[in-house]
Amino acid sequence: MVHKLFTVLALTVVALSSMAEETAMVPNENLILDGIPPIPASIAENARRYTDFRLGVFSGWHPTERKLLILTRFADTAQAHQVAGPGADRHQLTFFPDAVSGAAYAKNDSSYVLINKSVGGNEFGQTYRLDLDTGNITLLTDGKSKNSAGIFSNDGRLVYTSTRRTGRDTDFYIIDPKDPKSDRLLTESTGGGWSPLDWSPDGRQVLVMEYVSITDSNLWLIDTATGQKTLLTPKPRDGTQVSYSGGLFSADGLGIYTATDKGSEFRRLTSIDLQTRESEVLSGDIPWDVEEFDLSANGKHLAFVTNEAGSSVLHVFDTVSGKRVPSPLLPPGVVGALAWHPKLNELAFSLASARSPADTYTWKPGNGEITRWTFSETGGLNPANFSEANPIRWKSFDGREITGFLYKPGPGFSGKRPVIINIHGGPESQYRPGYLGRNNYFLNELGVALIFPNVRGSSGYGKTFVKLDNGYLREDSVKDIGALIDWIATQSDLDASRIMITGGSYGGYMTLASSVHFAHRIRCSLDVVGISNFVTFLEKTESYRRDLRRVEYGDERDSKMREFLERISPLSSVDKIVKPIFIVQGANDPRVPRNEAEQMLKALREKRCEAWFLMAKDEGHGFQKKPNADFQFYATVAFIQRYLLGSG
Repeated sequence: MVHKLFTVLALTVVALSSMAEETAMVPNENLILDGIPPIPASIAENARRYTDFRLGVFSGWHPTERKLLILTRFADTAQAHQVAGPGADRHQLTFFPDAVSGAAYAKNDSSYVLINKSVGGNEFGQTYRLDLDTGNITLLTDGKSKNSAGIFSNDGRLVYTSTRRTGRDTDFYIIDPKDPKSDRLLTESTGGGWSPLDWSPDGRQVLVMEYVSITDSNLWLIDTATGQKTLLTPKPRDGTQVSYSGGLFSADGLGIYTATDKGSEFRRLTSIDLQTRESEVLSGDIPWDVEEFDLSANGKHLAFVTNEAGSSVLHVFDTVSGKRVPSPLLPPGVVGALAWHPKLNELAFSLASARSPADTYTWKPGNGEITRWTFSETGGLNPANFSEANPIRWKSFDGREITGFLYKPGPGFSGKRPVIINIHGGPESQYRPGYLGRNNYFLNELGVALIFPNVRGSSGYGKTFVKLDNGYLREDSVKDIGALIDWIATQSDLDASRIMITGGSYGGYMTLASSVHFAHRIRCSLDVVGISNFVTFLEKTESYRRDLRRVEYGDERDSKMREFLERISPLSSVDKIVKPIFIVQGANDPRVPRNEAEQMLKALREKRCEAWFLMAKDEGHGFQKKPNADFQFYATVAFIQRYLLGSG
């Protein structure tokens, strides 16, 4: 009898499994599908573990105790959590339907946490005060405009930027978060590239940045009593562009630390005397960009991270002796969110690598060991089986060397492997060898090799390289992809007859452009929130960022430039696209508005080209909510199986 019961149960399980394989997934109510065939539920069953990884991203220190805040996801979106010690439970503080982008304690008050988040991916960030005793949440900003998270002074005031005055310009405001009525305009600004960097120790000045482009920015000082702005970094007399990244006051308030490419191809850690305006380079022996830095509470230790060919290296500078001190050797990966404790001499940071999601670590001077605070899950998968990044190089059309990273499938796959070329956005971004997340499925289960190129215009390789695709040079970066396809054909373990191109944002433009220029050299393509027409993109992107994008792409109001931008836009050559394409878009995207995807889909439909379309009504520049991101992933798997691995 028992044997018969187990037999019936076993047959039932097999039957249910068979039904699940034949059943199609049902998209949630926020997703709009066009041209996507039913996605078998079996895809989700096989791939679900690859979606269940978590991150533990450092967000801020407790002002007095050895506790910290992290951002991690337990339901659909990342929320703020407190961790009371290394390896301690992640105590959830916020429960919003949308992801939290930042959480911080005041430097002098542990009774509340400031939260910054937007709604539906619109990036119009709002700041809230979460009172820890009661759990009450108070909106501090206007609920309408774009507001930055801001930075705290030693006495608990917050300086932040907001577009509330014009919708275009990022003005500076000061508020005491415990008294919402104290909110006041500090000074008006012109343009959308302004951001606060640090308060002076006495609270009388704020150091701010004016960002014009990745190669052109300025540092200013604002008097917090009068709002008067004073330019700290005037341009050289020859008019050379100079960029700055970050800024901190020294402990005595008499100088600042910043990273700048003044006199160099790379941004070097530099100190500036506020009285004499003389500067001293502190990292001149390192031929790579300094990208993050922070000063310890006692002013003695200045920690900074360099981006060395994509991998992060942590350094610590002794401001008293003027020498470097021993710092921890980290595994190849990407470091972010660097911050010293306000009272304790301990440094926190996030670290992501090929075999570990972003987790939070700390380190104390004099101690060579780092302490791991969070242990994020990888969906039950053994991270030892995840592929490591292999640096690759190839020559482009003009003889210039282009670099990238190749991930190879595991040893279970033989023969020439199909390839996905995944192009980063920005455009002045850079692919860094961090955690691959869902992409590990393509390697481990489908046997597809992944290549992440850093085409010309990418950051991290010097200011000359980053300008090589500006304006009329735009399509030179597309030619770098053509040269990469040539390189793939020379590799004995890669299949140049089975290539898919994908990318997001600017990488989406590169995907569409590659679909035009290399139509007969690829199998298919996947465009995520990509630009289809530069003119309509520049006209419709949010006003606070429009001028910043014109510096990079060109000004569409100039007739000659407008004609050029129209000519190179993929939408103008849609008749050359002959291979299947998958377009993904967020309905609330403020950067690349939905019109870019919709007009491309319309044109593809008119020429009867195979096209899949997926849009989320509650997302912006990429999908953040897990149910949406999961469905996008499962649909992508189906697309790859049909068009890259199958016969179509």
